[in-house]
Amino acid sequence: MTGLLCSLQRLLDRARHLDFLAPLALRLYLVPIFWVAGMNKFRGWENTVAWFGNPDWGLGLPFPELMAFLAASSEVLGAVLLLVGLAVRWISIPLMVTMIVAMVTVHWQHGWQAIADPTMCLFNCADAQAAVERLARAREILQEYGNYAWLTEQGPFVVLNNGIEFAATYFIMLLTLFFIGGGRYVSIDYWLERRFGCGR
Repeated sequence: MTGLLCSLQRLLDRARHLDFLAPLALRLYLVPIFWVAGMNKFRGWENTVAWFGNPDWGLGLPFPELMAFLAASSEVLGAVLLLVGLAVRWISIPLMVTMIVAMVTVHWQHGWQAIADPTMCLFNCADAQAAVERLARAREILQEYGNYAWLTEQGPFVVLNNGIEFAATYFIMLLTLFFIGGGRYVSIDYWLERRFGCGR
């Protein structure tokens, strides 16, 4: 029995030759997320700065132009560096900070869920319940005045609850990259480390 278990373990260990696929997948998954987020901030620059600085309907952060520039630059530069696998551990730090700020200042008040579902609510369920009520009303309006079958042909309508779920997920992915790096073979970091040996 022990021999069989050891053989199975050795078979499993052979998969380590493909361990570069996990960090590559994380990197490639995060690239469009941060690219779009950063570029949207730059495209709507005046609105972005106003939102960063306004305490009534925005984040109310000090130095809104600087904070908006740092956030947008981190996201755009981060997307490029993640794509090529350069300075992956370093760029993960400001991107994690961006996710923490987003969770605390934007999403926390809405609870956990990104998509409203009161049956699975973890905290701040009032927002999820209110979103479901709005969704039910929107469906009634669409069924009465729209082609509901066509509108829902590729999936049902949902209401964005805007909770911390997505930002927390991206944070965990970045935290993983911070510890494991960009991976072997398909990251510039790997080849720089092999050439200059200043890695682990």
